[in-house]
Amino acid sequence: MKRMKGLLFIAAMAFTTLGQAAEEGDILGVWVTKDAKSNVEITKCNSGLCGHIIALKEALYPEGDAMAGQTKTDRNNPDESKQANPIIGLQILTGFVFDGDNVWEDGEIYDPNNGKTYKCKMTLEGNTLKVRGYIGFALLGRTTEWSR
Repeated sequence: MKRMKGLLFIAAMAFTTLGQAAEEGDILGVWVTKDAKSNVEITKCNSGLCGHIIALKEALYPEGDAMAGQTKTDRNNPDESKQANPIIGLQILTGFVFDGDNVWEDGEIYDPNNGKTYKCKMTLEGNTLKVRGYIGFALLGRTTEWSR
């Protein structure tokens, strides 16, 4: 009986921890993107929360690329004046505000792979950040998961 009470206490504590609502600053820090291709640091900025790429799994263009051996740049940016900017240090998240219920929204995410910017919302689930980029409605988009 004593053991059963102990297990119930542990289960109740686990439920309480999982059920706790996130706070505004809970997503601040470094996140590893899907397949560990890059690390993104989320910080506070003038327009809410922002995120910058701080590391890349492959920081140089691969063999066979026209720029092989050179540091990766924002070469797909539609603004030609930004195409020489390095990917490391690039701001890809802007304008996120905490909406409660473990959600940050009203932000944008920039994809340096295609040079496009999308509306975005992020949802925190434990140590996983679900990042959803979309055009128009959040239902029409794609979600990727980042981890701490």
